[in-house]
Parts: sequence; structure tokens; C-alpha cells
Amino acid sequence: MTEPRVHRDPAFALLSLYETALPKVYGYLLSRCGDRTLAEELTSETFLGAVRACRKELAPPVSTGWLIGVARHKLADHWRRKEREERGLRLVHEEEYTDPWDERLDALLAREVLASLGAHHQAALTLRYVDGLPVPEVAEHLERTVHATEALLVRARAAFRRAYQEKEGRDA
Repeated sequence: MTEPRVHRDPAFALLSLYETALPKVYGYLLSRCGDRTLAEELTSETFLGAVRACRKELAPPVSTGWLIGVARHKLADHWRRKEREERGLRLVHEEEYTDPWDERLDALLAREVLASLGAHHQAALTLRYVDGLPVPEVAEHLERTVHATEALLVRARAAFRRAYQEKEGRDA
């Protein structure tokens, strides 16, 4: 009679990394969404998603960098959900292109303005300018075509500029 073979759960690799990766994943999410409650929810979604991914056949090696990638996807998913909810509530008006990155921005004011924008604009601007992803990768994260993403970035920059100038004028 042969003894049954017990296979170690691949998610145990994630467990050993949990304590060191948790603050990094949470910090990544908090710095991009600015909301502690949301960052906590997305961090928990990240680790739950990572456990599911670890248990799949041909799972990638577990690392903090990989977890940050999972967190980026969870954040993009959140923004897509939020955008779908907001899409029914307002019309998006196409504005003339102006580049808000021509001038130096006050970082705190810029973060506040970014947080006031719609989810689709937050997602596009954060992935492109905070994370520094090229437009094709932003498009992939947002599940859009490159051309649709470029148009979204034009509208997002215009919305950011308007909101920034309005807020800057009010605070001056």
C-alpha cells in the first residue's frame, strides 16, 4: 500500500511574504487612491486574488513586485467599476486640447484635484503620469483601445487643467 502524497499549497509562499509585502502593497494603493478605507479594501482584494492566482497551474513566482502588479490591476478594476457607475450620471464633453503639464504644479493641490475627477480620468492620469506607463499599457489596464485611451487622456488632462485652475484661483 502506498502512502498518499500530500502536495504543499502554493499559497504558502504568499503567506511567508505577507508581512513584508503588506505595507508596500497598502502604501502603493493608498498613494494612488488617497482613501484609507478604499486602500484597505483593495489590499485585501489583492491578497485574495493573489491566493487564487497562486493555486492555478503555471502560477507566476510570488514576489512583492508581482503583488504590486496585482494591486495595480485591482485599482484599475475599481476605477472601471466606478466609471461605469458615473457614466450613467453625466455626459462627457469633448474639450479643446491643452496640456496641463506645461507648468509646475503644487503637489498637494494636484492630488486634491486628481481625487475630485471622475474615476475614468483618475485612472488614466494616474496610470500614465504617476505610474509612468506608456499609453498602450494604460489602454490594456483600462480595457480600451489605444486610440480611445489617447482620447480619454486628452479629456482627462483638460478636466484636470480646468479643475486645477479653478481650485488655484479660489485658494489664491
